[in-house]
Amino acid sequence: MRQFVLTCCSTADMTKEYFEEREIPYICFHFHIGEKDYEDDLGQSVPFKEFYQMIRDGAQPTTSQVNVEEFMEAWEPFLKEGKDVLHVCLSSGISGTYNSACIARNELREKYPERRLEVLDSLQASSGYGLLVDILADMRDAGKTLKETYEWGCANRRKVHAWFFSTDLTSFRRGGRITGTEAMLGTILGICPLMNVDKDGRLVPRKKIRTKRKVIEEMVKTMEEHVQDGAAYSGKCFISNSDCREDAEMVRDKIEAKWPQLKGKIIINSVGTVIGAHTGPGTVALFFVGDERID
Repeated sequence: MRQFVLTCCSTADMTKEYFEEREIPYICFHFHIGEKDYEDDLGQSVPFKEFYQMIRDGAQPTTSQVNVEEFMEAWEPFLKEGKDVLHVCLSSGISGTYNSACIARNELREKYPERRLEVLDSLQASSGYGLLVDILADMRDAGKTLKETYEWGCANRRKVHAWFFSTDLTSFRRGGRITGTEAMLGTILGICPLMNVDKDGRLVPRKKIRTKRKVIEEMVKTMEEHVQDGAAYSGKCFISNSDCREDAEMVRDKIEAKWPQLKGKIIINSVGTVIGAHTGPGTVALFFVGDERID
């Protein structure tokens, strides 16, 4: 019997079917294009391919986070039923959602003092956030208590690695992550920046690499340097992509050839509409468990 309810937000960038199968209720962020508002509902309202084509055609989507009331509405039914809740949040390094979740948690704790409600800052994004949730779901299903799962998550969340590259720098320039000059030169020279999520959960550019082939090779090399157990790694590995499936499959094939003993085949997900509003199309991200992120 499961000891608690595990919840997360849509920005964990796993599929609707995955969340339903694992029995993980998710709370939707929101995005806006022109005059229209949408839920970040895992590609149900706006299919991912259509969303990224809109960006290529000039659309500039904006996003909004889950608010206090939405968190309370999502969690209160479980508390009323006498269930404890562990919610895992999108990184506080890129979103204010964690603060909203904590406000909602505090209000509900006062209302239901007999129940346990915890909020865990994933310090991750996209399917790296999803990978942490997946590991915690395994712990839940193995009968671990909420306290054990929450404390393990706090102690080990920085061991989930996230490495990104993009072949389209337009959205990164618009979001201020690179300058206009860097974006122009990058496009002319074919530079694909390699980025990662640092120890504070922020997306940080690490290396400027020319050509997609070389950045993929560097991504695999970086995994070799940081992955848990080195060449013997047998844990899980996720990839997400923003409408560049072929690039994601190139990364997957190289990873599976180097680590044939991985726990299951690598799952390739889509970067969702909220994260994708900031990365734009052409981004591939690799997620695995490794050494602790220290910078």
